[in-house]
Amino acid sequence: MKKFSHKNISKIGKYKIKIPKRFDKKLANRLFRFMLRLRICELYLEKEYHPADQMKCPVHFCVGEEAIPAVLNELLIEEDFLFSHHRSHGYYLAKNAPMKKLFAELYGKSSGANSGIAGSMDLSYTKKNFFAGAILSGAASIAIGAALSLSLKPKSKAIAVTGFGDGATEEGLFWETINYAGLKKLPILFICENNNYSTYAPQSKRQAGMSIAERVRSFGVDSKQVFGNDVFIVYQELKKAITKARKSRTPFLLEAFTYRQSSHVGPPNDEKVKYKSKKEIKFWKKNCPVALSERVLLMKNFLKKTDINVIKSEIKKEIKSCFDYAKNSEYPSLNSWDDLNLSHNSPLADKLLLDLDKTDFDIEQQTEVSKGF
Repeated sequence: MKKFSHKNISKIGKYKIKIPKRFDKKLANRLFRFMLRLRICELYLEKEYHPADQMKCPVHFCVGEEAIPAVLNELLIEEDFLFSHHRSHGYYLAKNAPMKKLFAELYGKSSGANSGIAGSMDLSYTKKNFFAGAILSGAASIAIGAALSLSLKPKSKAIAVTGFGDGATEEGLFWETINYAGLKKLPILFICENNNYSTYAPQSKRQAGMSIAERVRSFGVDSKQVFGNDVFIVYQELKKAITKARKSRTPFLLEAFTYRQSSHVGPPNDEKVKYKSKKEIKFWKKNCPVALSERVLLMKNFLKKTDINVIKSEIKKEIKSCFDYAKNSEYPSLNSWDDLNLSHNSPLADKLLLDLDKTDFDIEQQTEVSKGF
């Protein structure tokens, strides 16, 4: 398929996934394990969210969109910056941030990744250079600042990576970011997880003309489209893009077509809104990244059913310990709401922001104004 769209992808029927020749067996198994871990993590969080109502924030789950984070987990280095959209859990785990601190953050506990005060949509973990944000396209614009900083370090091989959905490309801020990346030739990788929907509206009802991948080329940003549920193709394409970004320090956009099986927000099923057809849902569940990779790994004898059962058992044990950690942690203690936004312990800022001596300021000084004003 030369040009991808959700309309022509749906005509595939059963996607024929293949493991590329000479693809490392251990790597293939690691990719699958990451996706399965993320899938089970999200399903257990969905199940626990209600009726207990102990989680203290809205959550956007990423069931069906596991391939991109799995690949990033393999290809990113410690120094790379990763910026995520509001569907943040996969990207958080991609940077090897601790799962137990993710759980604690959702429960609003002090042991959470952000001390229980950011929640899922604004999840961050600075030790791993990971940041998420609720503002549509905001993560991309912040990522461009990180990329600019990295471009000023000649010896650095680190890059900035930002993930977002197709809806983010309808923001003016996104195109300003793309334009600046192309203009300055910055080391940044843009990953558009095109899952077709912005809340309940399909892409065909919101966007006309060229694809997202084609449009960014007008700004000097190279790009490519892939079927985002084939983790092996995604790995090959992202490896090429990241290798090039490290070497040539130039931007690239990958438009990966995928699908969220989760509702737009929270665990309650939103199919009652009837914005998705039963045929569409059936197609994407059958061709989700976890199901596709499991099928081919078994077929190639990379894994056996007993191996998968052992992996699932290990993951479920880890998840139980994460729930225990979160539920047994304490809530944060704050003296005032101001403490969330203002630090009183800021000696450097205090030094830099000292009032100027008024005797140094000449209120009568002459000013020059350019002609024409």
